[in-house]
Amino acid sequence: MDIFTEFFFDLFNNFIDPKKRIFIFYLLAAILISFLWLYFNKKLSVRKCLIKIFNFKIFFSKSSKSDYKLFFLNQIIMIFISPILITQLTIATILFYYFHSISWLNVGMFSHTSNFVIVTLFTSIHFIFDDFTKFYIHRCMHKWNILWSLHKVHHSATTLTPMTVFRTHPLEGILFSFRGAVTQAITISSFVFLFGNNVDLITILGANIFSFIFNIFGSNLRHSHIDIKYWKWLEYIIISPAQHQVHHSVSSKHHDKNFGVAFAFWDWIFGSHHHSEDIDTLTLGLDNNFGAEHHSLVSLYFRPIKEIAIIFTKKFNKIKIYFEKKFILRRI
Repeated sequence: MDIFTEFFFDLFNNFIDPKKRIFIFYLLAAILISFLWLYFNKKLSVRKCLIKIFNFKIFFSKSSKSDYKLFFLNQIIMIFISPILITQLTIATILFYYFHSISWLNVGMFSHTSNFVIVTLFTSIHFIFDDFTKFYIHRCMHKWNILWSLHKVHHSATTLTPMTVFRTHPLEGILFSFRGAVTQAITISSFVFLFGNNVDLITILGANIFSFIFNIFGSNLRHSHIDIKYWKWLEYIIISPAQHQVHHSVSSKHHDKNFGVAFAFWDWIFGSHHHSEDIDTLTLGLDNNFGAEHHSLVSLYFRPIKEIAIIFTKKFNKIKIYFEKKFILRRI
């Protein structure tokens, strides 16, 4: 398969693979949910519902156009980078053989457990652990200056569409690919070691059943202009679309809130939980003075590299000054 064929295959696979966030039926489900929410909850007419959902000013804004460009270009970049990334199988194999060295663990020690329990447990833990690592890495992206320099590309979006999920710097994409590989390797290797070869996922159309449910019930609305809220008690358990939109707000009271992807209780545990608000009251992006020039591809790709270089330079200078002072004091 040549590079161009692989590119177009990977590109369109995003829309036809149920394991992908923007699988066509997930997008159609999001449109239907939006329509029902606006019609029954907001009491809008059918015409106004459709105008609201298919708001051209949002889908063709400078911010959204940058999302589409990054989606295409990052796809090309990952074609060249993916072959050199460490794979899930490599990590899983290393862990599997490492478990043999732990004296209190025995291979297949729970292999007599019923298949139903094994598959249900594996499917559940796989989804929960994957969601936690997404939450934790996302949290680190906001807390560590170097990672924040990369993650700012995503938060520079001033309008949200389902394609905003792809508005990421390639280096952040590599980090999340590594996260996914490690997370899956840990769950797969540990379950195969403990339960034997009966380990499998409960799936719908090839996707983890919980991922499928999460996506079919509006995961794409988290990056959208439709601020669907849940009951307050439910927003302690599952992140609503409006809660994630709060995460993109420039307001200082919303900074470092709602890092969760599917589950909200991670934020409640770590003290970063915030209930939903009306998106019309929010200004999205990095700050109120964020200029349109920062939606340019040059800025989105190279500004984070420049910021990281400055951070490293400052740290190097601090270390240099420290050792210079220490050397001078010794001479005295």
